[in-house]
Amino acid sequence: MLFRLRPYLPTALITIVLTYVCVQYLTGDKGFFSQELRDQQMKAKTEQLAQLKSEHADLEARAKYLRTDNLSRDLLEERARVLLGLSEPGAYVIRQPEAGRVNS
Repeated sequence: MLFRLRPYLPTALITIVLTYVCVQYLTGDKGFFSQELRDQQMKAKTEQLAQLKSEHADLEARAKYLRTDNLSRDLLEERARVLLGLSEPGAYVIRQPEAGRVNS
């Protein structure tokens, strides 16, 4: 019986391989039907990248003012007094939290 099916084995093997490739083309991770999911992921990653670039630029600007060649002693002293809640001797400091502001 195996001898009678032997001429059809290459055709069956090619059919199986083509079926597998077609199914992967349509439904695989990079398949035709998963394009919308990839577009959504790309949009989310693009937004995340824009946010990270903005944070990076902000941190670079802050780091610029902390370098010794750009350091303003008056600005540094004023900022330290605000963060530590200190003022001149005998002065009262009343700190109120500002809405939506992060310590900087």
